[in-house]
Amino acid sequence: MTSQGGFLDKLVTHMNRLDSESLQAQFLGLVKERGLLETIFQSIQEGVIVVSADGRLFYANHAAEDMFGFEVSRMRGRPITRYIPDVDWESLAGRDEDEWAKLSTSEVETFRPQRRVLSISAVPLEESPEGAGPCVVAILRDVTREREDAAAMVESERMQAIRVLGASLAHEIGNPLNALGIHLQLLEREVNGLPEDAQERIGELVSIARDEVSRLDLMISKFLRALRPSAPVLEKCDMTKLVQDSLRVMRSEISEHNIEVALISESELPPVMADPQQMKQVFFNLVKNAMQAMADGGRLEIRLVADDRDLAISFKDTGSGMGADVFNRLFEPFMTNKAKGAGLGLMIVQRIVQDHGGRLDVSTKQGAGSCFRIILPLANRKARMLPANGGNTMDSEGRGNG
Repeated sequence: MTSQGGFLDKLVTHMNRLDSESLQAQFLGLVKERGLLETIFQSIQEGVIVVSADGRLFYANHAAEDMFGFEVSRMRGRPITRYIPDVDWESLAGRDEDEWAKLSTSEVETFRPQRRVLSISAVPLEESPEGAGPCVVAILRDVTREREDAAAMVESERMQAIRVLGASLAHEIGNPLNALGIHLQLLEREVNGLPEDAQERIGELVSIARDEVSRLDLMISKFLRALRPSAPVLEKCDMTKLVQDSLRVMRSEISEHNIEVALISESELPPVMADPQQMKQVFFNLVKNAMQAMADGGRLEIRLVADDRDLAISFKDTGSGMGADVFNRLFEPFMTNKAKGAGLGLMIVQRIVQDHGGRLDVSTKQGAGSCFRIILPLANRKARMLPANGGNTMDSEGRGNG
C-alpha cells in the first residue's frame, strides 16, 4: 500500500522528467494503481490494518471494520489496544525479527465486540502514513471456529477413550463385585449359627459391607448407562407435568432436606418432543444436585418459560455456589465435591439434553447459589425471518440476539 507521502514523492520525482502529455498519463496510472490496491484490500475477507509503533490505528479495510465493529473514519489515530491487547507494536515497527516470528506463529484472543481468536501476520511498513511515524501492517484472520472445532474434536477423542477404558474397567470390576456379593450372602447365613452377641456384632459388619458393594454396583450401572446411552424415544410432552411428576416422587426426600420448592410456569406452554423417562432422569439429577448444594435447607425455584422456538426450564437454588475449580470441570466424569457423589449425574444430564437437540447453561456465584437452565426446541417450532443481509436476528422487542 502506497502512503500519501510516498505517493506524492513518487509523483514529484517523475514530474521533473516528463512533458505535459506524459505527466498526465503517468498521473492517471498512479491513481489507477492506488485505486486497484485499495479495491483489493477492501474485497478480501481477512482484516488489514495499519498501526503505528505507539498502537494507534491509521488504516483498516472493511473486513477489519466488521471484525471489530468500528468505522475507521472515527478510529483513525486512536489506540487499537482496546481491541487487540498484548501486542508489542513498537518492537514490530522497529523491525525486530524475533518479534515478527513470535507474532506470526501466535494467536491473539480479543473480547470486543465479542470473543474471537485472531491469527495475526505483521511486517513493518516502509512508507508510513503522514504523521504516523514507524508503522506495522497486519493481516488478521478469524480462526475462532477452527479452534472451537479442534477443541471439540479433542474432547470427542478424550470421551471416546474414557468410554473404551471405562466400559472395560466396569466389566472387570463387576465380576469380582458379584462374587463378593454372593460370598457376603453366604457369610450372613453362617453368622446366623453363631452366639447372639457375635451375630449382632459380625452381622452389622456384613451389612455395612453389603451396602458398600451395592453402592459400587449402582455407580458402575450409572457409568455404563452414561457410556452407552439409549436413543431417546420422542413424543409430545407437557414439560410442566413431567416436572410435577418428578417432584411428586421426590416429595419426602425434599421435605427431609428442608427444601422449599417453587414451581413457576406459564398457564399453557407449548409441547416439546422428548423422551419422558429420560427427561425425568434429568429433573431427578438436577433436583438432587440442588438439595446437596443446600445442606442446611433453602429454596429451589423451578421456572418454565417459552418463546416461539424454545422452552427453557431453569433450576435455581440458594446453595453455596461453586468455585472456579469445580465450575470449569463440572461435566467431567467422576467430578464431584460431594462426599457420597459418583460424579456422573451432570454428565448424564448434559448428554440427555444434547440428545434432545437442546443445550444446558450453567451460572453460579460462590455463596449465592447456582442456576441450571435447560433449553429445548419446541415440537412446533416457528420459522424465524432473517434480515436480508444474513445478520443478527431480532426478537419482538427489537433486541439483538446474534
